[in-house]
Amino acid sequence: MINDLKDNKKPKKVFIASNIIFLGLVSFFTDISSEMVYPILPIYLSSVMGATPAIIGIIEGIAESLASIIKLLSGIFADKYGNKKRLAFLGYSFSLINKIIIIFSSTWAGVLFARIIDRFGKGIRTAPRDALIAESSNKFQLGKAFGLHKGLDLLGTALGILLAYIILSGNENNYGKIFLYSLIPAILGIIFITFVKDKKEKISKKTVSFNWKSLDKRLKLFLVFMLVFTLGNSSNAFILLRAYNAGFTAQNAILLYFLYNIVASVFAYPFGHLSDKIGRKNLLCIGYFLYGIVYLGIGLFSDKILFIVLFTIYGFYTALTTGAERALIVEIVPETQKASALGLHSAIVGIGLLPASIIAGILWDLMGQSVPFIFGGTLAFITSIGIFFVFTIRGKASK
Repeated sequence: MINDLKDNKKPKKVFIASNIIFLGLVSFFTDISSEMVYPILPIYLSSVMGATPAIIGIIEGIAESLASIIKLLSGIFADKYGNKKRLAFLGYSFSLINKIIIIFSSTWAGVLFARIIDRFGKGIRTAPRDALIAESSNKFQLGKAFGLHKGLDLLGTALGILLAYIILSGNENNYGKIFLYSLIPAILGIIFITFVKDKKEKISKKTVSFNWKSLDKRLKLFLVFMLVFTLGNSSNAFILLRAYNAGFTAQNAILLYFLYNIVASVFAYPFGHLSDKIGRKNLLCIGYFLYGIVYLGIGLFSDKILFIVLFTIYGFYTALTTGAERALIVEIVPETQKASALGLHSAIVGIGLLPASIIAGILWDLMGQSVPFIFGGTLAFITSIGIFFVFTIRGKASK
């Protein structure tokens, strides 16, 4: 278990710093804003702007992957100069700019540009924010800290989806109103980040030496399997489009996405806490396995009741893995390389998302809508097995 990396002594008192709460609130409001827009975007692009699944895949893939290198560079920059709060603030500001661009876009090319801006901002903020969370917790409760943050993040996602559903219920073509209202929580998110405290000391450049060869061999293997997994982890836009094609209305497809996020939000914190107690490996293996079941089920069946069950299980997958992944990385790397390693993880995942979404779109167009999900589910099963064996290694850093 990954708990082998830690001491057996544990603190008597629970430690959750105010920074984690504020960062959680920043993500909460930002995700309300983002998820008012994101779940309707594939349907908006398809039904209003005439974009095909392949074009949607290209849009999503480019948007995610162009931000990937930024995630790594931002993490390295944060480790060297200790300016994590400023980087996070800048990154969250792009979320507001994204909504403004979408409001004035009249073609799918404009939406593509908006998505690139949004993901560019995410690339800037992700690693510094996660490093701030790690610095604001203690090593015995990393899972709990990341779980709490992700729980608030996903709760914002769920509320954003619910707001989009309510607005669309009044008028199914009321996309413009959603885009306009999404500006309000985006502004609130930027306000809350001003309350976050950053470390004042500047780390010497000589103490930060980040390169692939210096990483623990378990972390390197973990990141390789993350790339494999991501190649089958296409954008959630395809899941929503699959539900739409299975007979769900646009509003009900959004409700499925709401169900997934509310389940993930409720269980992210307790599962993160559980990973502190029993180790990260077991939860991660279970999570990736559940992902495989979800994708195969979505690909092979069209029953509406089964879709509801599968979207619920999908929420469990996210709750099991999202906090544990980050806590695992922070445990393995040296103190001065936390943001860099977190940025590398995010970058690898982002790099994989471009071919993943393009592959999914092409498979959908050429071979049918079931094939991308069968492909993704198979890679998830491979990842689950791989991670199990990777962390049977009692590693010391490779040289």
